[in-house]
Amino acid sequence: MKIICIGHNYDNHNREMEHSRPAEPLFFTKPDTAILRNNDPFYIPDFTNECHYEAELVIKINRLVKAIDERFAHRCYSEVAVGIDFTARDIQRRCIEQGAPWEICKAFDKSAPVPNTFIPLEELGGDINNLHFSLDVNGKTVQEGFSGDMIFSPDKIIAHVSKFITLKMGDLIFTGTPVGVGAVKSGDRLKASLEGRLMLDFEVR
Repeated sequence: MKIICIGHNYDNHNREMEHSRPAEPLFFTKPDTAILRNNDPFYIPDFTNECHYEAELVIKINRLVKAIDERFAHRCYSEVAVGIDFTARDIQRRCIEQGAPWEICKAFDKSAPVPNTFIPLEELGGDINNLHFSLDVNGKTVQEGFSGDMIFSPDKIIAHVSKFITLKMGDLIFTGTPVGVGAVKSGDRLKASLEGRLMLDFEVR
């Protein structure tokens, strides 16, 4: 199982981070060791002084996918969830300045909390482009996302990524984060929801 993450996929987040609008989906990967399950606590790594949360709609791939056309991409998933793409922001800025890859700031151990159970898309109305999700930190809503606001829809993402990387059953695609990212500190409690259903509820240590 691998994790594909999409960057710069919401205009409001791009303005927040002073990023330009991409011409095509930008993606990077996380290894399976980045997964954090069971609502286990997230421990801030000692190599960063600025670890940010990024709540994202996550799609689970349900079949082997290679170079699929966008019009058929909807056949490749049936379950969704909300996950967190934890980012060592201070290290990311250094990587950008140096023109270096992002894995060191994105792919570290336990940097991708996801729920144990994904929700069948049909239970949420069946439209991948009409889903609302949110993240609360210590009881305050800090991020609200709508899949219809993505620059590149999930089907466009799958079609693009599968040109370069074969997707397999169980692979996860993090589809990008909306505006409102911020740093976590020890003692914070994060709750993520999808269409009003609680997906994640864990503490930061």
